[in-house]
Amino acid sequence: MGYTIQPASSDDVSTLMDLRTEAEDWLRARGSDQWSDREVGALAIAKWHTAIDEGRTWLIRDEVSDRTVGTVSRGPVDRDFWTDADKPESAFYLYKLIISRSTSGSGLGSLVLDWACKVAALEGREWVRIDCWRTATGLQRYYENLGFEHVRTEAPAHRKSGWLGQRPSSLVLNQEQVLRPVTGRQPAGL
Repeated sequence: MGYTIQPASSDDVSTLMDLRTEAEDWLRARGSDQWSDREVGALAIAKWHTAIDEGRTWLIRDEVSDRTVGTVSRGPVDRDFWTDADKPESAFYLYKLIISRSTSGSGLGSLVLDWACKVAALEGREWVRIDCWRTATGLQRYYENLGFEHVRTEAPAHRKSGWLGQRPSSLVLNQEQVLRPVTGRQPAGL
């Protein structure tokens, strides 16, 4: 099965909201407190629009069914977690990687992480960095199994996230299957 990645547009906000809601419902059903602060309404929509307008959000689409099966965003360094000593400019910061439950277990998450590594490498960045919910030990193991190293855990009182991981941008795990870029604001060479 093949997948493409393309920049999201304002027309995609309802799809992005649906992906987030599906993930929130799935996490809640599993007893997780991750994303228990549901993102709904005007504030959530405004956040998606901002990320889209800044060119930081992509859609992952299934080439066969021609439907959106995931999303990923990048963002600036989160200063609640990463300090100047971490050399923030050396990393691509990955946010809101959401994969539809319909593609769970397909390896799509790994393909998205490879894509992020390729973008980071093209930009001359050494790392792809993430922060995870501190209680999401299964998700932390998932990222570690895909080449992320735990850097440290931060616990600011106003945040539930804070497990920090990074993966070298040179690490690409899937050599044969890739996310195929569709026209848009993609770095050259992907």
